[in-house]
Amino acid sequence: MHALLPQARRRGMAKLRRFLLRYYPPGIILEYEQNGEKATRQVDLLTLTPETDVEILVNQIVRQEPLVSEARKPQLRKLIYKLIEKMESHENQSFYLFKILRAHILPLTNCAFNKSGDRFITGSYDRTCKVWNTFTGEELLTLEGHKNVVYAIAFNNPFGDKIVTGSFDKTAKLWNSETGELLHSLRGHTTEIVCLSFDPHGAVVATGSMDSTAKLWDVQRGVELCSLMGHTAEIVSLNFNTEGDKIITGSFDHTTKVWDVHTGVCLHTLSGHRGEISSTQFNFTGDLCISGSIDRTCKIWNVASGQCMNTLRGHNDEILDVAFNAQGSKLVTASADGTSRVYNTTTGACQAILIGHEGEISKVSFNPQGNKIITASSDRTCRVWDVESGDCLQILEGHTDEIFSAAFNYEGDTIITGSKDNTCRIWKC
Repeated sequence: MHALLPQARRRGMAKLRRFLLRYYPPGIILEYEQNGEKATRQVDLLTLTPETDVEILVNQIVRQEPLVSEARKPQLRKLIYKLIEKMESHENQSFYLFKILRAHILPLTNCAFNKSGDRFITGSYDRTCKVWNTFTGEELLTLEGHKNVVYAIAFNNPFGDKIVTGSFDKTAKLWNSETGELLHSLRGHTTEIVCLSFDPHGAVVATGSMDSTAKLWDVQRGVELCSLMGHTAEIVSLNFNTEGDKIITGSFDHTTKVWDVHTGVCLHTLSGHRGEISSTQFNFTGDLCISGSIDRTCKIWNVASGQCMNTLRGHNDEILDVAFNAQGSKLVTASADGTSRVYNTTTGACQAILIGHEGEISKVSFNPQGNKIITASSDRTCRVWDVESGDCLQILEGHTDEIFSAAFNYEGDTIITGSKDNTCRIWKC
């Protein structure tokens, strides 16, 4: 639960206008008016499960949240049941091959969905980024202009009206995702750009480069805001927290750094790994982050203190990717040893080992509901796993070369896989 606003109660000014649902992770957004200004506040329900006692929860929210009156209980109850229904709606789904897209003339590097899932983008060694319609498989746009590999790509979710591409040509480019118009070229890095991200508000883009720096750029004006200096080797991973006020960068110098987005100041250097960092992520609440390393371990860090909370062992080869579920209660690691492991974030206990791939796993992620995991492997398959049991539910086969990118859409009913075979496949429920 978020802290309450005592002044709202005192003044009696705040008036609840409406409830909005947030499915992943579950929460209810309160849209209210105070002194004529519209504002929102979130009630996070990160521990909600189909077994939750809804009556107790409803009473707790009404008790703790001054905006929600007794009279709103029936409405609130209905919304919580809707969130639970959404959790259960994907229990027994299986995926079929919907479309094969001969996407590029050279291998793909990455693919990513927009928030609504009706479009996705692919980057390629052919120096282009393409925009696709998920429902028809139709190519909508080709974004041309880079002079080398387009390696990192992203939508400005949740809005989806802009795309950023990062290239081995040392530049990043901002595009209008509807028209394909080039809005800005971001120049300043001295070597390849290998990772990037929009902040959650779509106002800032971060780029990470082999030149050991990350840069923050103003999306509107296309100008550099600051350079994050301090790493002594390539930056290969970066992520904003949910608020957008902090960013983490993972580097080949064996460390992860936490930065203040507004000032560009390094708040913490997270050291302890004995090898290069391969992947990093914040949890939803932003109080923890994880780093996966080629030293075969994943570490959980307290963001406020910079302390290592836990070191997760068990893999017998490099960890290549790490990811939290939407709630942040679990995390998954992917390794060159061909297995993935699911851990409990709080205890650090390994809850499941996903065994079955015949090659290294380079990409792993939870579905939004948190009950399934997909893994992309060099064995040319993508597998769908049950989180609780660790059972393989499905093998998505057909690619003729390694798969290095796989993603769920926001609803969790579509998967895209990108392969070295120059194709992208759309899988649907």
